[in-house]
Amino acid sequence: MTSLHERPPVGAVGEAIPHESAELHVTGHALYTDDLGVRLRELLHAWPLQAPHAHAQVTRLNVGPALTVPGVVRVLTADDVPGLNDAGVKHDEPLFPSEVMYYGHAVCWVLADSIEAARLGSLRVEVEYEPLPALVTVQEAIAAESFQGGQPTLRRGDAEDGLARAAHVFEGEFEIGGQEHFYLETNASLATVDEYGQVFVQSSTQHPTETQEIVAHVLGLASHQVTVQCLRMGGGFGGKEMQPHGYAAIAALGAVLTGRPVRLRLNRQQDLTLTGKRHPFHASWRVGFNADGQLLALQATLTSDGGWSLDLSEPVLARALCHIDNAYFIPHVEVHGRIARTNKTSQTAFRGFGGPQGMLVIEDILGRCAPLLGLEPHELRRRNFYRPGESTPYGQPVRHAERLEDLWATLLARSDFAARAEEVRAFNAANPHTKRGLAVTPVKFGISFNFTAYNQAGALVHVYKDGSVLINHGGTEMGQGLHTKMLQVAATALGVPLSCVRLAPTRTDKVPNTSATAASSGADLNGGAIKDACEQIKGRLAAVAAGRFGDYVHPNDVRFENGLVFPLGHPERGLTFARLVHDAYHARTQLWAAGYYRTPGLHWDRERMQGEPFKYFSYGASVSEVEVDGFSGAYRLRRVDILHDVGDSLSPLIDLGQVEGGFVQGAGWLTLEDLRWDTSDGPYRGRLATQAASTYKLPSFSEMPEVFNVALLERATESGVVYGSKAVGEPPLMLAISVREALRQAASAFGPEGHSTLLASPATPEAVYWALDAARQASARPTPPSHVAAD
Repeated sequence: MTSLHERPPVGAVGEAIPHESAELHVTGHALYTDDLGVRLRELLHAWPLQAPHAHAQVTRLNVGPALTVPGVVRVLTADDVPGLNDAGVKHDEPLFPSEVMYYGHAVCWVLADSIEAARLGSLRVEVEYEPLPALVTVQEAIAAESFQGGQPTLRRGDAEDGLARAAHVFEGEFEIGGQEHFYLETNASLATVDEYGQVFVQSSTQHPTETQEIVAHVLGLASHQVTVQCLRMGGGFGGKEMQPHGYAAIAALGAVLTGRPVRLRLNRQQDLTLTGKRHPFHASWRVGFNADGQLLALQATLTSDGGWSLDLSEPVLARALCHIDNAYFIPHVEVHGRIARTNKTSQTAFRGFGGPQGMLVIEDILGRCAPLLGLEPHELRRRNFYRPGESTPYGQPVRHAERLEDLWATLLARSDFAARAEEVRAFNAANPHTKRGLAVTPVKFGISFNFTAYNQAGALVHVYKDGSVLINHGGTEMGQGLHTKMLQVAATALGVPLSCVRLAPTRTDKVPNTSATAASSGADLNGGAIKDACEQIKGRLAAVAAGRFGDYVHPNDVRFENGLVFPLGHPERGLTFARLVHDAYHARTQLWAAGYYRTPGLHWDRERMQGEPFKYFSYGASVSEVEVDGFSGAYRLRRVDILHDVGDSLSPLIDLGQVEGGFVQGAGWLTLEDLRWDTSDGPYRGRLATQAASTYKLPSFSEMPEVFNVALLERATESGVVYGSKAVGEPPLMLAISVREALRQAASAFGPEGHSTLLASPATPEAVYWALDAARQASARPTPPSHVAAD
C-alpha cells in the first residue's frame, strides 16, 4: 500500500460534489427500511405494549384476549425466545422484561395483519403490575448510591497540592441536560426467512454486525445464519448504534415463528419513549489558577445518568473524562467518573459520545471564573491553550498543538472580533433592556473508538470486465455523506472517473465483522480499507500494463489517471482502463480484492485511564454573537463565524454541511432541547413529558444564525489518514459552546462588572431570564473573593 495520506495529482477526492443520494432524497425516490415491506406479501406488523410504570414487577400476563382481535396473528413474549432473552451486549437488557425498568418499557409485542389490528390487540392484553420505588433524577440516584458499571478515575500530578498552591480557588456544581436524537426516520426493521431457514433483516442500524449478533443470540442461531443489511438511514446521530438491535430481534423472531415477513417501525411517540438519549451529567468541581490566570489544578466528579441499563454508558463516561481538558493544559488533574442507574430509558451514544459533556464542564468553569479573575473569557481561554510538547492528563502528546493558536488568531481576525467586542460594549451601555454577548470557544476532539478493537474496517471491491467498479464497505450511510466520500476514494485510488464506480448497500454477508459507523471514524477506517483493496487490484493491473507497454517499463512507473493508463511521462501511449481490464481478465488476473485497515499506534489501559487512545485530534473554533431581551430571556443568534480543521478534505461540500449541521445540533442541545420527565409522586412518575415535537423544541430555520460564516482550515494535511483528511462528524457539535458562552456574556451585561453568572444547560429563554435576573440582583451584592464558591 502506498503512503495513506498522499494524494495523486489527479483524482476525485477534494472535489466539491453533491451527496451521492441528494437527488433521490429531494425527489422522494430514496428508499428506507420501512419502504421495503410494502413489496412483500402476507406482511405482519409489530406493535408494543408499553408499561404505565417507571418501575414494577410484572405479576400476570395473559395474551389470550389479544388473539380474539381480527387480524392479530401472534403475541410475542419471553416464552417464545429460543435463544437468549436479551437485546444488549452486557446481558442486562431483557428483550421481554419480567421487571419493568422505565415508564413505557415494552413487555410484549403484538403481530397482526395491519398496524391498527396490532394496536387494538395490544389494548386487549391483560397485564398486572406490582409497582416498585423508582429513581427518576440523577440527584435521587446519587442520594441512593444507585450506580452501575465501573467508576474510573483520570489522574495526573497531585490535584490537592495544586489547589493548595493556587492563588485563586473556586468550586461549584453543574448539571448538563440530555438530548433526543430525533432522527427523521424512526427505528425500523424488516425480517424475512428463506426456505433454508436463513434470516434476512433489513435494519436502520449504524452497527449491522452487532445487530446480526444480537438477532442470532436471541434466535439461538450462529451468525452465518443471519444477514443484516442497511440500505440507508434517515439520520442516526449515535441513536442507532445500539438501540436498533432489539427491534431487529423482535422482527426476526416474529418472522421465524410465523413464517411471514415482519415489519417493525416505531411511530414518533414510541421512538421517543422507548429509546435512549444523550446522557445528562452532573458535575461537582474545584479548580485552581495561578496569579496570571493559568490553570493549576482541577478536581471533579462527573456523574452520568445511564438510565436502566449500561448500554454504552461506560465508554461514554470514559470519553467525557478524556475530554474534560478540551484545549487546555492542566498540570494537576483528578477526575472521578460514575454512572447513575435510574428508571429511565437506557441512555446511549449521541454525536460526540460524552466528549461534549466533558468539554462543557471546563468551558463552564472558565466562563464562570473569568470575571472573578478580572480577565476577558477569550483571554483566559487563550492563556491556557496546549503548547507543542505538552500531553493530555491521560498521557497522549497533543500533536499539532500549534494549530490551536494559529486557528484561534485567524478566526479572531476574520470575524473582526476586537472591533465587534467594542461595538457590543457600546450597544450594552446604550440599551438597558436588551444586551448582546460575544464569545469565542475552541475545540480539541480525539478521533478513534475508545474500544481499540473497533478501530478496524474491511472492504470488498469488484472490477468487472467492462471496467466498471462496484465497492462494498462496512460503513453505513445516515445522511452524513460517507458513501459519497468512499466513491471518491475508490475513484481516486483506481484512477477512474466517478461515473465508473457504484456502491452497494452495507450488508454483513459482503463485509463481515464491521465496526459501528460512529466515533467520527467512518471515512478514516472504511476509506483506508477501500484504498487497500483498490491498490491490490491496481498493482495487478500495473503488472499487466507494464508487460504490454514493453521497453522495460516497471509496474511502479505505470500511472492511472482519468480512466487512462500510461507509462510515467508518456500519456500519449496510454490505453483506457476498460481496455486494460479486458486484457487483464484474459490474462487470468484477479480483478477483485478484499481490503482491510486497522488504525495504527493506538493503546489504552482503561483501568489506569492512560495511553494513546486517539489517532489524532481535530481542532476548531467558533465566534458567536447573540442579543437577549431583558424582559423575557428570549434571544436571537446574530452571527456565527467558524474555522474548522478537517485536514485535507475528501469532499468539501459534504464537510461544510457536516460542520454546519453539527453546529446547529449542538446549539439545539445547549439552548433549546429540554428533556423533561415527570418527577412527581403521582401515577405518571417517570413518564417522559416531552414526547412529541410539540413539547420538545428542535432547532429550525428561525434559530439559524442571521449571518453564518463557515470555513475549513487550509494546508492542514493529516499524515497517516486516508488522503490526508480528518474526521468531521462529531467535532463541529462542540463549536456551539460559543453560543452558550455568548448568552452568558449577554446575561452578565445586565449586572455589575466582575460578577460570575450561572447559566443552566440547556440555556433556554427561561434559563437565560433567570441568569440575567440574578445578574441584576447582584448589583446590590459584593463580588465574592477567591476561595469562595463561584456559584
